[in-house]
Formats: sequence, C-alpha cells, structure tokens
Amino acid sequence: MIMTRQQIPVLGVDATPLTVPQLTATLNRFVAEGLTRTVVGHNLHSVTLFHSDPEFRTLYENSDVVLLDGAPVLWLWGRSRDADGPVMDYRLGSTDWIPALGNVEGLERIAVIGAGAEANAKAVARLAGIVPNAKVAGMPGEGWNDKIEDQAVAWLAELRPQLVLVGLGMPLQEMVLRRQLDALPPAVYCAVGGAIEQIAGIQKLAPRWLGRMGLEWAWRLMLHPRRVAYRVFGEPWVLLGLLIRRRLTSNR
Repeated sequence: MIMTRQQIPVLGVDATPLTVPQLTATLNRFVAEGLTRTVVGHNLHSVTLFHSDPEFRTLYENSDVVLLDGAPVLWLWGRSRDADGPVMDYRLGSTDWIPALGNVEGLERIAVIGAGAEANAKAVARLAGIVPNAKVAGMPGEGWNDKIEDQAVAWLAELRPQLVLVGLGMPLQEMVLRRQLDALPPAVYCAVGGAIEQIAGIQKLAPRWLGRMGLEWAWRLMLHPRRVAYRVFGEPWVLLGLLIRRRLTSNR
C-alpha cells in the first residue's frame, strides 16, 4: 500500500488519511521491516504547535504516518478529499486503532510508556488481552523528567520492542521522540496522548455519536474543565492568528 500525504486546506498541514484496516496493514509492513517508524496524529492542538514550534514541526514533517485525529481536521480534509481516497466518517484516534492491534502479524513485543502506575498497569493488561501472543511491558510517565527519560531510553534498549505506545501528552511525547529517536532501538513509535488512561478504563471515552457530530470537545470539557478550557476557548484564536500571519508572509 502506498501512503500519500494530502494537504489539509486552510490549516497548512498535511496528513495520511487512513482507516483502521489500512493503518493495520501499514503496521503489518512496519513490523515486518523492523525499522524505526513514527505514527502521530493531527488535531487543532497539534496544528497550533506545528505552526509555532519548529522542533514539533520537524517531527511531524518527518513522521511516517500523520493520522486525522480531530473532527475539524477531518472535516477540512473531507472538503478536498480525492475521489478515489478513503471514506472516513469519524476521526482516527488512538483508541480507535489500538483495539485492532491483534490483527497486526508478527507483533510479539509491545512497550507502553506514560500515565500513572495504575493506569499503565491496566493498559498493559488490556493490551495483553488484545494481542495475546505478545509480551507487553509498561513504564509509567508520571513526574516525567530528564532522569526518567534516560531510564526509558535504557529500558527500551533492553526490551527492544517492535511497537511503542508513548502517552505522555502533547507536546511532551513528541518532544521526547524528537530528542531521543536516534538513540532508541528500531520500533514503531506511536504518540497516543491520553489513550493509555482511556484503554485502561481510567478515563471515560466520549459516546460515538458525539464524535460524529464533532462534539467530543464538549465531553472532555465537562470531565476536565480546567485542563481543556484553554484548548477549547483560547487556543483556536492563537491558531487563527498563526494562520493569518502565515498567509500574509506567503503573500509577500
């Protein structure tokens, strides 16, 4: 399967529009190749960081897969979708494709980095059920600092997993990958945000019908108002300013 990046109108970024079966097929190939690969996702928060942080932008530009992980991003992509491209009626977030990892052939070693000790342990147990033939190991990410980061690099070097789920929150997880990717053993590294707590059952998922309406932000705002309020009400204005500045600069 040939993966092609497609431009997202207005936002000035590109992404790899894949459905769950297509991503599973891609992961099959990545695992078989045994090379270092990265899988990230675009939502409005990542688009804002893409246009404001050069290091973040470099990681995304060099990533192998950039999923459509946000309703507004999916909607804007859909307006210019290729006629022969995939039909997607729902964003592809980490909690959509992680339950399909059992369909990835040859997946024998998985690492889970992030969340608190309880959530990490529960996520590891859940993944062991999803991929019963795989050895799944976890490392919590609470209180992340330089010392823990060095420990994580050494831990991964010893474990040598084929797939690594990095759930440290955005942009910390992306910055860790940007800093350490060259020092890490070959594997497929996936930035999964809060998915570790979600697959562990610690954090509740929004009802599917809210997602199809593009209202998952309201669900997260209700559950975590302090954490989410700025992203919902403040950050879109920051992004708008960045996009206007980008347009004015390109027109000069």
